[in-house]
Amino acid sequence: MNRESRFNWQVRVVALSIFLLGFVAGALALNAYHVWFAAAPSETRQQRFDRILDQVQLTDAQKTDFQRVMGETKEEFQNLRKDQDPLEAAIRSRADEKLKGILKPEQWEKFQRLRKEFRDAEKANSQK
Repeated sequence: MNRESRFNWQVRVVALSIFLLGFVAGALALNAYHVWFAAAPSETRQQRFDRILDQVQLTDAQKTDFQRVMGETKEEFQNLRKDQDPLEAAIRSRADEKLKGILKPEQWEKFQRLRKEFRDAEKANSQK
């Protein structure tokens, strides 16, 4: 094996070694990330809200008033949604009819299934 050929092989081995070390380091970093961050339970919306209220340090009287105002506001939003639901349903229905005209029947079925899965996932995420 001549000197130039041997040098070329050494360069290849070094380049391969660097690639493999990078791959191993990336895999270890990803594993460490999952262990440190993904394993921690995520805080629910209510838990985050309660933590904020604890940090504000409300008195008992303030807590009572605060909860009353938040309850009233929630009720107002629910009433607003009830009023908007029929309008939203009509808009969705018109859009569905237009989309149904564009898509083939098998595409329409698949679209409806995927949209339902998406909405179910969104609903599950919003309840956390």
